[in-house]
Amino acid sequence: MAASDLYKPRVFIDADVLFAGAASPSEHGASLVVLRLAEITLIKAITSEQVITEAERNLSAKIPDALPSFRLLVSRCLQVVETPTPLERGMYHGLADNKDLSILVAALRESCPWLLTFNTRHFQPSHPDVIALPPGQFVQRIRHLMAQLNRNA
Repeated sequence: MAASDLYKPRVFIDADVLFAGAASPSEHGASLVVLRLAEITLIKAITSEQVITEAERNLSAKIPDALPSFRLLVSRCLQVVETPTPLERGMYHGLADNKDLSILVAALRESCPWLLTFNTRHFQPSHPDVIALPPGQFVQRIRHLMAQLNRNA
């Protein structure tokens, strides 16, 4: 890990956020804003191979014209990691909806305290080291922190 990465917030991106960012009709949607924050290196955005597969499959079925934007975002904004193994998932059984458990486990494994998803209820009761929240709430938190910087300048 580069020394500069030590100070960046580590954020795990779920498939629905990636889908929304790639399909966004506006540059101002929270999902795309989060991905742009990663593109300009203000945050470290991480996702898993499983997420990429799911988002690409959904885009292919629903909005195939968004696939070029999706692929560009993946290449510019995301670090893609391996999907957790069944053994890794087994250690956290019951902390998330079964089909989304590997997302939570990947976020934990990659030391991401933020898991951005529109399906926060799928990540209950979760793990104390990970906060699942929608991208809009994460952007609001970033704005709040930036406002504090301005007040402290």
